[in-house]
Amino acid sequence: MPPDTPNGPPLNRADGWQTLKRFLPYLWPSENPELRHRITLAVLLIIAAKAVTLALPFFYKRAVDAMSGDAGQVATVAMAFVLAYALGRFTGVLFDNLRNIVFERVGQDATRALAEDVFARLHQLSLRFHLSRRTGEVTKVIERGTKSIDVMLYFLLFNVAPTAVELVAVAVIFYFQFGWGLVIATGLAVLAYAYATRTITEWRTALREKMNDLDGQAMSRSVDSLLNYETVKYFGAEQREQARYAEATRAYAQAAVKSENSLGVLNIVQALIVNLLMGGAMAYTVWGWSQGKLTVGDLVFVNTYLAQLFRPLDMLGMVYRTIRQGLIDMAAMFKLMDTAIEVRDAPGAPALVVHRPSVVFDNVTFGYEPERTILRGLSFEVPAGNHVAIVGPSGAGKSTIARLIFRFYDPQSGRILIDGQDISTVTQASLRAALGIVPQDSVLFNDTIGYNIGYGRHGASQQEIEDAARAAALMPLIDRLPQHFDTEVGERGLKLSGGEKQRVAIARTLVKNPPILLLDEATSALDTRTEQDILATLHRVAENRTSLSIAHRLSTIAESDRIFVLNDGRLAEQGTHTELLRHDGLYAEMWARQQAENDAIEQAAE
Repeated sequence: MPPDTPNGPPLNRADGWQTLKRFLPYLWPSENPELRHRITLAVLLIIAAKAVTLALPFFYKRAVDAMSGDAGQVATVAMAFVLAYALGRFTGVLFDNLRNIVFERVGQDATRALAEDVFARLHQLSLRFHLSRRTGEVTKVIERGTKSIDVMLYFLLFNVAPTAVELVAVAVIFYFQFGWGLVIATGLAVLAYAYATRTITEWRTALREKMNDLDGQAMSRSVDSLLNYETVKYFGAEQREQARYAEATRAYAQAAVKSENSLGVLNIVQALIVNLLMGGAMAYTVWGWSQGKLTVGDLVFVNTYLAQLFRPLDMLGMVYRTIRQGLIDMAAMFKLMDTAIEVRDAPGAPALVVHRPSVVFDNVTFGYEPERTILRGLSFEVPAGNHVAIVGPSGAGKSTIARLIFRFYDPQSGRILIDGQDISTVTQASLRAALGIVPQDSVLFNDTIGYNIGYGRHGASQQEIEDAARAAALMPLIDRLPQHFDTEVGERGLKLSGGEKQRVAIARTLVKNPPILLLDEATSALDTRTEQDILATLHRVAENRTSLSIAHRLSTIAESDRIFVLNDGRLAEQGTHTELLRHDGLYAEMWARQQAENDAIEQAAE
């Protein structure tokens, strides 16, 4: 089996601050003051909740100290402090949930805006990018990146920031209540906790990155295999595909086991540091009580503060890992957004205006790779209203011409003109609006027949869709279907035959109604009878338009106004069918060979 090839260089670890800086405009949108007000209110609620949380141990301490005195005299005071403590806990929960309610819209809007920008960017990238990347991996990068945003924001704003504030506040309170000793001990424990957590989590992050890569590989293999379901069946390759997928999932499972085991190491180290501090601090308060310097309430006071402080710190490993992984996932998504756009509109480019839809190739040189030139100084003209065909051996550059006309690529040199306008100087949207194509492989959306026909032009009416279907000789099929235009065609149109898909593609182009039509070997995959039916339809469609047919079967273009014969990226011959046969060159040789093949097939059939 062929080896898997990487789809690009491995992701470098993201600079966290740069990634956050890149994301801030989505979190604090300048054009949406309502969201900024929500963030401000959420911050105020965080401060209020934290203030209540910091006050709770004081109420708890006073209640315990009050209960240490005469029961008859202090019961009311102790009860008041207990009720205040309970009210404070409720108020803290209330503020926390109000904060979540207020902030939810912010997180969702930031995620939505970023996801939309990434999706739009992917459609701006060149065909070269999409041919070199696997759809499953790209989809996984976007999915991880968008899903990480909401969780990462929650931890950053509602865990890390409040915990830092609480740490400073606890240090100040401990200093005034107990002096520097407990402050220094708490500070050292927190530093040790943070250092151990960061060190172990960095190790775990490397394991996690490897796990993600293997997960993406498994996803890519499954998507690729399922998209090529028929090819797998054709070659009886189910076992091979299962073996390739199993190899990827086994590697992922091994990486996942290592990642989860490392979590146990992290939890043990964290628990050791926390419990050493808790034990030492409580022992210190017991010693102070034995010396008459501290009260019973101080023991509860210290225990409550440390428990409150380390409760969010207990999650520090998960928080750090989540934030770090979120930054990695977001950086991968931003890397997609930063992919250079190969084909751009020139600054201030005007729209293409077509009065006479002529097409001219002027000394065009192009290659997909620098070391592999496809077209070598190609020049030809398709006059307005003419029906021209391009033929030639495989690899001569025929289909490349269609991609260049649609400006999926720009030539290395030379110009392509439509109605005398260089297509590199006009907007891509206006250029493609003037072009229609019926490709060799008509790929349809996994939606209804009506949707796929109407896709030719946004806002097409039902009557226009029906007229296009009728013109494409598609109505006999639609009338036989129980759901008519609402019939689902399946993924990539697999529920329809090749001829039916071609007719849908023709109808879609009719709805678009472009002045220039490209037929890129539109009948090469069809049987002879279906081919003749489709050709008759295409001839009707091409009337009153400029058409350019890229063909392999010469019999399908013999009636063209002019035929250009390509060989090795150059124009070898041109003329009508009769003129080219008289010339007795490459075209005549190709014609003779195809006629001989047809005769052999007919004799075999007899």
